[in-house]
Amino acid sequence: MRLPIDDDHAPLYTVGQVADMLGVQPAFLRRLDIEEVVQPARSDGGQRRYSRSEIGRVQQVWTLAGEGMTLASIRRILELEAEVAGLKRKLETERRRRRH
Repeated sequence: MRLPIDDDHAPLYTVGQVADMLGVQPAFLRRLDIEEVVQPARSDGGQRRYSRSEIGRVQQVWTLAGEGMTLASIRRILELEAEVAGLKRKLETERRRRRH
């Protein structure tokens, strides 16, 4: 039986838990959400809930911000990375279709 904890995309962790795990301020996490860099799911009560995947993204953002990049630049990088990943999936699907 698969549990939510087994799912990298299950929104399980609170702002406080993620801040403690990563050694960042909760305000940093809230700013990432407001600036649309990392937008976690919301609980029924409206609290932010992060998945393991989003926690990894926050780590990536923290590293890039530490190198002096702005949040707007980081958001664009993440958008482009997602676009490239989508194009790679489409290309692989097309390659498989042509082989058969």
